[in-house]
Amino acid sequence: MKKSLLALAALLAATALPSLVQAAEGPSMSYNLGVVSDYRYRGISQSRIRPAVQGGADYSNPNGSYLGTWLSTIQWVKDAGGKADIEWDLYGGYKGELSKDLAYDVGGLYYFYPNNKLGNVAGAADANTFELYGALSFGPATVKYSHSLTNTFGFVDSKNSGYLDISASFDLGNGFSLAPHLGHQTILRSSAYSYTDVSLTLAKDMGNGVSLSAALMGTDAGRSLYVTPAGKFTGKNALVLGAKFSF
Repeated sequence: MKKSLLALAALLAATALPSLVQAAEGPSMSYNLGVVSDYRYRGISQSRIRPAVQGGADYSNPNGSYLGTWLSTIQWVKDAGGKADIEWDLYGGYKGELSKDLAYDVGGLYYFYPNNKLGNVAGAADANTFELYGALSFGPATVKYSHSLTNTFGFVDSKNSGYLDISASFDLGNGFSLAPHLGHQTILRSSAYSYTDVSLTLAKDMGNGVSLSAALMGTDAGRSLYVTPAGKFTGKNALVLGAKFSF
């Protein structure tokens, strides 16, 4: 994912597509460390509505290809009866331009939950998930679709589930940006778990690699389905705060 409050993309690139982007000087590496008051992914809390620590690294090539990794502390696998307390994402892809204002991004993302053992729990599948994705961006707006080639986040027989994401990013000046988002997660053969999520994120670039964010978000997910062991709804409306250092 790349999953963060500034709204975050991921292992297999369709490198046959040509890149029309003007080449940069050379390959580059970047790193990030952050903390959020609640790790929400596609609107659902992954951290039992508690803070999470996150970090990642990204490599980009002048030809448009990229690779990256990202980690976050989590609780949802343990809440479902498994054992993992870390999400480790591995992703890669290819970016380019189809025309002056129309850009594309294709690739794959593997969500790895080390030693999760969720597949040993009755009614659940292994938590590890692999998705292919494709996105088109026109100006500030982006439409992205992610398609699972495995069972999806522990749901049995959920291969070929998908997530449609419509978002935008607007520069407000003085380091501020505003990002509205609308998404829909489909879980095949477990339709009761399908849902829509919305968010509105205000971010501030503080300089020196530091950024702060505040996101209002919510979902229409089943209130009796997406819950913590204590019965708290993990898709409830919430204000989520974040801080990130990029270098």
